[in-house]
Amino acid sequence: MNRPTHGALHHVEIWVPDLDRALVSLGWLLKTLGYTVFQSWDTGRSWLLGPTYVVLEQSPALTADRHDRRRPGLNHLAFHVEDAAAVEKLVIEAAQHGWSLMFPVLHPHAGGDQHYAAYLENDDGFEIELVAINSPE
Repeated sequence: MNRPTHGALHHVEIWVPDLDRALVSLGWLLKTLGYTVFQSWDTGRSWLLGPTYVVLEQSPALTADRHDRRRPGLNHLAFHVEDAAAVEKLVIEAAQHGWSLMFPVLHPHAGGDQHYAAYLENDDGFEIELVAINSPE
């Protein structure tokens, strides 16, 4: 039996203000990155990749209707992406799924000259970073 590495991330649960809207943006992204639907219920979904899963849930216990990455708590999730071409393809496709490019003037080096990535934000204020595994020369 293959056991996950001690300390590896088990799962992330994200409470969203609107599950349908989250499925359009975050659900699309997870599927595109290779995650498969793992669980599904009226107020949530989870996606699995290897031993890690990501949960999106619309909880009645929310205290706000929009995520604020500048408040204490989660700032963003960062995902490895195959290469720079894959980052750029995802940026184009993401616009059709509720994402907008952050820091467009600095793209694709908003994280520094040696860091090829795209920073995207959806309508609910969630930020994701798509990081090229092999940066261009």
